Amino acid sequence: MSADSKTGLELRSLIKKSGELEISLAQVSIPEPKENEVVVRVEASPINPSDLGLLTGAADLSTARLSGTKDAPVVTAKVPEAAMRAMAGRLDESMPVGNEGAGVVIKTGSSEPAKALMGKTVSMIGGAMYAQYRCINVSDCQELPAGTTAADGASWFVNPLTALGMTETMRREGHKALVHTAAASNLGQMLNKICIKDGIDLVNIVRSAGQGDLLRKIGAKYVADSTAPSFMDDLTNALVETGATIAFDAIGGGRLAGQILTGMEAAANKTAKVYSRYGSSTHKQVYIYGALDTRPTELVRNFGMAWSVGGWLLFPFLMKIGRAEGQKLRQRVASELKTTFASHYTKVVSLQEALQLENIAAYSKRATGEKFLIDPGRGA
Repeated sequence: MSADSKTGLELRSLIKKSGELEISLAQVSIPEPKENEVVVRVEASPINPSDLGLLTGAADLSTARLSGTKDAPVVTAKVPEAAMRAMAGRLDESMPVGNEGAGVVIKTGSSEPAKALMGKTVSMIGGAMYAQYRCINVSDCQELPAGTTAADGASWFVNPLTALGMTETMRREGHKALVHTAAASNLGQMLNKICIKDGIDLVNIVRSAGQGDLLRKIGAKYVADSTAPSFMDDLTNALVETGATIAFDAIGGGRLAGQILTGMEAAANKTAKVYSRYGSSTHKQVYIYGALDTRPTELVRNFGMAWSVGGWLLFPFLMKIGRAEGQKLRQRVASELKTTFASHYTKVVSLQEALQLENIAAYSKRATGEKFLIDPGRGA
């Protein structure tokens, strides 16, 4: 691939009105960069859980079938009729995929900020990253420090800024410690490193003893295994010690959000000096930011009246705090990219390999601690 290339491959996801998902590779034109734009040769782009909602939609992946050729594979799968209403906004629209990525700038627009990035390795945010080339505004790029590869910087945005956003939300809303679920993920490990460095108590909820061991090895002090018989006691004891009253829940469905609120209430009551039939006056907050469990969220109302459950997403948070404050967070990520915010990948695949059924089955599990990276130039 060169700066003279006029077209490049781009991964597309399409849900048809007939109830079928189609994932394919399209040969698309590379636009000439406008004044404040650059063309980046994409070298790395992660498959995040947030990407899967667009990539596979609500399709039943047990029905997935592969056709086409080795160089131009096509994956199809059925979308259950009950799920089609939720897909109404994207029907019959071929959509590019991939929230973030990194690569080398090979062509620029005429502005000085754009020209300054020529030949530089940059990270990007803005969608359509599962592609060989991406034309993008310089404001959506972050120049990577010298010696940083595209793979090092591919996950610079979603997980690092989400983790920083959690601690920033905690501070802004007046809490002193926090709880995180699915805590052994790449994001969870980053959050632990942030909290250790910044002196914040963090209660980690994991789903296996092995995940707990992994976090303890990087310095986590408070770990509760949701599969252990002692889970509620372990959680409550950690909440007593830390005073955590805000949680960020990646699981979403099932009983866990309610169990966290119950543990927070029990912890508050252990130090309460006066009984109240309305429960403790300590406000308890759970933010759901993921859907690893797609079942309904179950709340058993045994945690008083001072509580809230809501949604939390990175982009609305960044809009709320403004560009200047967001830039401070971005600069911290760039300066600690190989330490606090280092990402680890279990497999690197090409665009074509990303459409192999065994790989789709693997990354669609959203397994904690497992992360795929797409290299669009791999094998080209």
